[in-house]
Amino acid sequence: MTFLLGLPILVLVLIGVFAFFIHFLPTFVAGSRHVENFWWIFLVNLFFGWTLIGWILALVWAANDTPRYVYRYVPPPPYNR
Repeated sequence: MTFLLGLPILVLVLIGVFAFFIHFLPTFVAGSRHVENFWWIFLVNLFFGWTLIGWILALVWAANDTPRYVYRYVPPPPYNR
């Protein structure tokens, strides 16, 4: 088994993948909500996400931005006998 820094390589890869998903969580939230400012959120997350303030800013922006698509509930027509 190959070790690097006293840890198996597989563990280091898993930690790196987990860190990647946590770092880009605001971008994933913005993409899943189809927000209008997706690319701006991505850029803020990419360049300032390594700071805690930039990451929180991107996450709040992604959660509160207006979605591109608004889904409305249309009730079914009344049932007539």
